[in-house]
Amino acid sequence: MRRALQLLGPLLCAIATFAADPATLIAPTSEQLESAIRRGVEFLLKDQNKDGSWGSAEKTKDLNIYAPVPGSHHAFRAAVTAMCIEALIETGAEKSNPRVTQAMERGEAWLLENLPKVRRANGVAIYNVWTHAYGIQALVAMHDQTTNAARRKLIKKTILGQIELLRHYESVDGGWGYYDFKAATQRPNTDSTSFVTATVLLAFERAKYIGVEIPKDLVKRGVDSLVRQQKKDFSYGYGEQLKYRPMLEINRPGGSLGRSQACNLALSAWGATNITEGVFTEWLDRFVSRNEWLGFARKRPVPHESWFMVAGYFFYYGHYHAVLCTEQLPQKAARKYRGQIAAILLPLQEKDGSWWDFPLYNYHQQYGTAFTLMALDRCR
Repeated sequence: MRRALQLLGPLLCAIATFAADPATLIAPTSEQLESAIRRGVEFLLKDQNKDGSWGSAEKTKDLNIYAPVPGSHHAFRAAVTAMCIEALIETGAEKSNPRVTQAMERGEAWLLENLPKVRRANGVAIYNVWTHAYGIQALVAMHDQTTNAARRKLIKKTILGQIELLRHYESVDGGWGYYDFKAATQRPNTDSTSFVTATVLLAFERAKYIGVEIPKDLVKRGVDSLVRQQKKDFSYGYGEQLKYRPMLEINRPGGSLGRSQACNLALSAWGATNITEGVFTEWLDRFVSRNEWLGFARKRPVPHESWFMVAGYFFYYGHYHAVLCTEQLPQKAARKYRGQIAAILLPLQEKDGSWWDFPLYNYHQQYGTAFTLMALDRCR
């Protein structure tokens, strides 16, 4: 079977490139874009839990990822709640829909109360690092949304608490990972994962711009971890545990397609001089023309079962960060790539207004929709 897959690889590569031919991607009209955003926002409004959060441990399947209770689900719920809040804020939907304001108020109240309580599930599952990173991003958006001095002070205090938790759950070698399969020590003995570290560094960068002091030692160790995983072509290894297997499928450019955007962006944000406009352009070209390498994995229930061991959950994560990368380019080039990415995303919207890429209990529609709304907002 594996030999057959290897023989089919070149053919599928050609199909993938043709299917995602940039010349066939026509940017949606403003009306189409706004309609998709409205439907996505409406999904989030209808899906919000009574307590103000989003997501739950429901919708299980025969095959579920390792998620020890209750800590894993505390982390998942807080993370997707943070993402949904940020998406609602960024799209500005409250300006035309008072229900959005009510949803944001309920969600923000839940987040401020529950985010500081999130910890890792056990010695192995450290899903909470995602929560702290996305929590910081949402808190920054909330800070920018208010002029109330007392509320801003509370938000900054909460951000500082999340930074300290990220210090506590930092890998002993620097950077962050979401599993510790080694010694399960108090300070994780995990191998840092490139895209988790990139996500944390990007959250730090946002917090820096509202006046939060970011610990230089945390940043340096995170940056060093990313540099160790960077290849000459600006693809990145999945995690440091695979550093002695650089040509494993997941460590090749096709396997890196959904994470190179975030990693390049994070290093650039923290001063890397080798992440040039040309690097961003090359990887955006790759991202669009080889997009089906991510598309093949979308909605597959087993992580890393697709070509180049790509997991479904890289799909919307990758598109969101690809759009963020366009902000590093001149306006004309940025507009081209945003139109192409929007053209990829709009047809994938579900009948209920959501987007999703990997079945994850009852969290996947929420994070997929949040990622896509934040991407499409930048395509306006």
